[in-house]
Amino acid sequence: MRLSPLASELSSLKLKIGTSVSPGEAARAVEHLLNQRHGGQEDTRIVVPARLLAQQRQTQRIFTIVMSAVAGISLLVGGIGIMNIMLASVLERKSEIGLLRAVGATQMDVVRQFLVETAVIALMGALAGVALGIAIAYVIAAFADWSVAWSVPTIALAVGVCVSIAVGFGVYPSLSAARLDPVEALQSE
Repeated sequence: MRLSPLASELSSLKLKIGTSVSPGEAARAVEHLLNQRHGGQEDTRIVVPARLLAQQRQTQRIFTIVMSAVAGISLLVGGIGIMNIMLASVLERKSEIGLLRAVGATQMDVVRQFLVETAVIALMGALAGVALGIAIAYVIAAFADWSVAWSVPTIALAVGVCVSIAVGFGVYPSLSAARLDPVEALQSE
């Protein structure tokens, strides 16, 4: 095989350095040597795996921060949605709340009832979201020829956080339902 005059004889070079030398220092020394050998032309590229790893870690940190912010905003919006649904439920069910209170239900009983309803709504939404997420992951994996891995403890944690956020946002509607005057609530129809 005959090489053209412009073709280089080396296309890559791998160096192994001792543990006492930092990869950055070694890269600078090799770069300086190559620049001298090539007459100051910058026709080489030096790749330091440690730098690539550091860059990958930085990218991963940024990705984690962005995804955490998106998840936080989603939880906030979901919590506000749950609170609005429960407030509408309180307004629609004033007479039921008044009847409960008139037959002896305490304020705590009313709060408990609405918080259980909030938790059930959130649990159903979380389980539907998990099922949809797993299904979408498998569909994407089938098209992209990727493998899918998921963890039951992580899913349980996500569902727990979802339900906790919903119950937290459901406290205000529950308290407002419990504070209704039974007589006024019965007359609301």
